[in-house]
Amino acid sequence: MNRTWEKYKIEDLYSEPSRNGLTKPKRVRGKGFKMVNMGELFAYSRINGQKMDRVPLTEREKSNSFLQVGDLLIARQSLVEAGVGKCSYVSHLDEPTTFESHIIRLRLNKSLVDSEFVYYYFNSPRFRRMMLAISNGVAAFGVRGSDLAKLEIEVPPISDQKAIVTILGALDDKIELNLQMNKTLEEMAMTLYKHWFVDFGPFKDGKFVDSELGAIPEGWKVKSMLAEIDLLSGGTPKTKVESYWNGDVDWVSAKDIGEYGQAYITNTERNITELGVQKSAAKILPPDTVVVVARGSVGKYGITATPMAINQSCYGLYSKGNMSQAIVYLLVSNLISYFQSRAYGSVFDTITTSTFSATKI
Repeated sequence: MNRTWEKYKIEDLYSEPSRNGLTKPKRVRGKGFKMVNMGELFAYSRINGQKMDRVPLTEREKSNSFLQVGDLLIARQSLVEAGVGKCSYVSHLDEPTTFESHIIRLRLNKSLVDSEFVYYYFNSPRFRRMMLAISNGVAAFGVRGSDLAKLEIEVPPISDQKAIVTILGALDDKIELNLQMNKTLEEMAMTLYKHWFVDFGPFKDGKFVDSELGAIPEGWKVKSMLAEIDLLSGGTPKTKVESYWNGDVDWVSAKDIGEYGQAYITNTERNITELGVQKSAAKILPPDTVVVVARGSVGKYGITATPMAINQSCYGLYSKGNMSQAIVYLLVSNLISYFQSRAYGSVFDTITTSTFSATKI
């Protein structure tokens, strides 16, 4: 440790005690105040006014459960060990916002620490190892606020903290700008795709014929989606076999697929080994495979940047050769609402192979 850095227990950096969020049943949701759920926590490193679920609040809850800019939000529970203690930073609020019960809110003493510096520290490999050391669980992994408070971290002088934040923040701002540019380009591509292949704009003066999908340009055909696109499946190696995990193969689950405008899947929360691929239903899919979540968060979709495997809650879509993967991606983008309308299941929304085979294009 640098001699100018001081060691603190995390609780000694609080400006007020840490706090768990609120429990609000599904039946009351839909109106009221924004609430950060686990979905937002895992999807966004910075909470800055994203679209969220809404919940009603009592007067007492309004007095002590709203977030402030600079708050840190920590995941108390995760289905996978690597997700325990995931930290997000509240960088902007466009309206009063609260948070749910599986999240711990930390509010830090500004005279001692820059909370954004602590956010970067919490996301460092060193601190991640510390969090894993205090995690516990069987069906789900978790960490208690009381255990988190006792962990010790090293903190430089406040001026050094701010200098570090300036550098890392500039990199994050560049990443955010690139994501916004990607979103704009994707929207432009989708507009052009719809003009050509949904509204038939370039063909409006030509001859049209009737089909089961309505009027289409003469010479076009209606086919099953799977006549032109291969449907690829995935799997999960046995979680208790250590030699199957923490390898070099990216392994895609629903958590790794970003929101709209973050199409490319560049890395994954968990990785498996080549042995894990051999000993399970997982297969390594080629780059540019379009991945659709088929169970739970039906409708999330993305495209792989490198060769990756997927778990059994996802399907991969790859052209048989007559269309590019970019067109496959835009086609899927245009079909997401249809897939969601076809989902069924008593516990989780689900789409299956038959959903794709019945889809006409």
